Amino acid sequence: MNSEISYRPFLNRDRLVHIVDSDQPTCEALDVLFRLEGFQTVMSRNSDDFIARFSQRRPDVVILNFLLGNEDMLPALRRIKDMRAGIPVFMLADDADVDGTVEAMRGGASDVFVKPVDSERFVRAVRDTLRRDVHMTALNGGQRQVEIRGFTQLTPREREVLQLITNGQSNKEAGRELGISPRTIEVHRARVMEKLGARNTADLMRIVLTS
Repeated sequence: MNSEISYRPFLNRDRLVHIVDSDQPTCEALDVLFRLEGFQTVMSRNSDDFIARFSQRRPDVVILNFLLGNEDMLPALRRIKDMRAGIPVFMLADDADVDGTVEAMRGGASDVFVKPVDSERFVRAVRDTLRRDVHMTALNGGQRQVEIRGFTQLTPREREVLQLITNGQSNKEAGRELGISPRTIEVHRARVMEKLGARNTADLMRIVLTS
C-alpha cells in the first residue's frame, strides 16, 4: 500500500468514474478516455442526477465541473470530502480561475483541470491518486484526518479507531473518546492492521504516512 506500489490497470475494471458536467461533448470525450483505460463510467448532466446516481453506487473517482448550469458545485465537493471515504474529486473549469482553483484545493480537490483538458496529464493524475489506498488530509486544529480508499474495506468504527491511532491516542484514550473499552479498541486495531497489511503499530503508521 505504500507509495512505491506500481499502478495496476487490471483493477480498473471494478472502478467507477463519475463524470459530472453539463456539457455533453465534454462528458462523451471523458467517457471514451476513461473507458479506454478500462474504467467503468457514468455521466451526469445536472446535480439531481449526480446525487441520485451517487446514492445508487459510490464511485471511485468523481470528475466534477465547477458549475452545472448556474449551480456552484464546490459545496458538493465539500460534502464528498466530509464523508472521508477516500473518493478523489477532480474539478473541471471552463475558464482559468485562480481564486476558484485555490478554493477547490482547500476544499479537498485532488486537482483542477482547465478546458480543453490535457488527456494524458489527466489520466496520469488519476492513476497517481489511485495508487494511494490511504492518505491524510492537511492539518486541521492540530490533527490530521485520514481518508480510506475502498470504503468497504474498513468499517466506520475501524476508521474511527485508525483516526485516533494516527493522532497518537492510546487504547485507553481512544476508548474513552469512543465510549468503548480499551480491549475493544485493541480488537479494532488488530482488524485494521490485518486489513491494511500492517505487522505492528509502527508498520501501520508507516503505511499511512507513506501513502
